[in-house]
Amino acid sequence: MASILHLMPDLEPDEMGYVQTLVQPMTEDEARQFASIYRSRRREPMLLLITTLIGFFGVAGIQRFLTGQIGMGLLYFFTGGLCFIGTIIDLVNHKRLAYEYNVKEADQVVAMMRYGR
Repeated sequence: MASILHLMPDLEPDEMGYVQTLVQPMTEDEARQFASIYRSRRREPMLLLITTLIGFFGVAGIQRFLTGQIGMGLLYFFTGGLCFIGTIIDLVNHKRLAYEYNVKEADQVVAMMRYGR
């Protein structure tokens, strides 16, 4: 089994640890397939940071739409990021938002691979 570091070197350390535990029981081909699918679905923390910053100068809530939180995205959009307080919190916690989203996506990819056969 190839190390996840070789398949996806751009992962954050905590995300890499989580993904490594998911990939550990997989064969080499399954791990490559997982990496290919997961890479296309995950969100970079830097993307969430940039879209959160856009909320200060334009459209608030884009980061929430990108993480699949449509309700929160709409709430941020119509309230100016909850009067900028929610946007500031998301700015500080952008890595956590990305990690939580990416963990859900990794779990979905594993389930899709396991039950999609």
